[in-house]
Order: sequence, then structure tokens, then C-alpha cells
Amino acid sequence: MKNKTIAAWLAFIGGPIGLHRFYLFGKGDLIGWLLPLPTALGLYGFARIKANGMDDPLGWILIPVLGFTIAACALNAIVYGLMTPEKWNARFNPSAPFDAAPGQTDWMTVGAMALALLIGTTILMSSIVFSFQTYFENQVEEARKISQ
Repeated sequence: MKNKTIAAWLAFIGGPIGLHRFYLFGKGDLIGWLLPLPTALGLYGFARIKANGMDDPLGWILIPVLGFTIAACALNAIVYGLMTPEKWNARFNPSAPFDAAPGQTDWMTVGAMALALLIGTTILMSSIVFSFQTYFENQVEEARKISQ
């Protein structure tokens, strides 16, 4: 039986590498296998920025990909946690009664949702700010080159 609390924590902590997808849908889940790709691209962006400095355009394009992936997985944790026991068990535990214990919300589920909301929102807003800041800094630099 698939437990809602475990799924919420896996989506929050291991979501960017697809752990929640493998837990809920098995090893054959295509999205679970594709989730590490944007995570790796974002980490590669961090490595490029560390090696080449903030002037590396590919680095500042790839870093927000990691942020948006983490934020999307945090949103998945929130969605899983807010799902009613009836809907959870109908979707992930179809042979169980509609009010079976794995679909119930407890304090650990609420904790996963609260942390996912706090950290996911922070990462999402940071990714948006980073994207716009580097874009506009690049535009100002290009304008300076043209005006000289």
C-alpha cells in the first residue's frame, strides 16, 4: 500500500531525482527517469558559474532549471499531502477501503507540506529573481557595448 506521508516526504526531499515517482508508479515510470535530467543540468549550471564566473550565459540559463524542478517537486508534495484519503486510496491503493490508514493525513504529512511550501516557495522566488537579474544585467551590458 502506498502511504501518503511517505510520498509527500519523498516528493519534497528526493523529488528532483524522481524518488516519489518510483515509489508511486514503479521503476518503469518515464517521468521518474527523466526528472534527474533537469536536476543535473542545473547542477552543471552551478559548476559553470563557479568555474567561469557570473558572465557565463549558459550557467545562468541552467541554474533556474534546477530551481524550477525543486519547486515543482515541492508542489507535488503539497498536492499529495492535501489529497483526501478517499481520492488517495482510490488512485494509489485501489484494492484498499476508501478510508484506509495509508491515505490518512497525520502530523508528519503536515510537516512535509509546511516545509515544502516554505522551501519550495523560497527556491521558486529565488530562481525567478536570479533569472530576471542576470537577464537585465546582460541587457545593460549589451546596451553599454552598443552605445560606445
